[in-house]
Parts: sequence; structure tokens; C-alpha cells
Amino acid sequence: MREKPLYIPQGLKLRKEIFNGYGKEELMKTILVTLVAGLLDALQFFITRNTAVTIVLMLVAVSGAVLMLTKDNSSISVVDQMGFLINYQFRQKKYKYVYRMERRRHGG
Repeated sequence: MREKPLYIPQGLKLRKEIFNGYGKEELMKTILVTLVAGLLDALQFFITRNTAVTIVLMLVAVSGAVLMLTKDNSSISVVDQMGFLINYQFRQKKYKYVYRMERRRHGG
């Protein structure tokens, strides 16, 4: 009997996306980042009264959120990768080495 190789298709889209790798969930996270950045940006504007810096900071916040939340072909974003690294660091056990002389030689 001859076995058939297992075929695993890549790039299947299980959800509707706005553009490749960016769907409704990422849009909601971007809106949240935009609101928080907008509040911080408004505070910065009232302190400095600098319109150019305010606009640039807002554009950097929104575009940075979109870039970091967009998923690649393996459905992993930069934010997901950072989460994996943080989880890995917290799950690693650290064993400190303590040297102990187990046997002592008598007579030299």
C-alpha cells in the first residue's frame, strides 16, 4: 500500500482582511493605540505649542502600530514575536551552580 504525502496549504485566510495581514482585530488595536497616542500628543501640544512635533508624533504612532501589528505569511506579527520572547524568558528556569567538594582525600 502506497502512502500519500500530507499536503499542508500555506497562506489560507480564515478571516476577512483589510489588506494582506491586517484584519479587523488589528484595526481595533490600532484605534486603541491611536486614542492613547492622541491623548499623550494633545498633552504634549498644550505644553510645547509645537504643531509640527505634534503631527509627526501622531503619524509615527499610527504608522508604527500598523507596521507592528501586520502579520506575515506565517500569521505572526512583531507584537506576537515580542510576546513569545517575553513568555520564553519568564518560563525559563535558572539553576545556579554551587561547587561542593564531595569527597576529601585522606593522606594526600
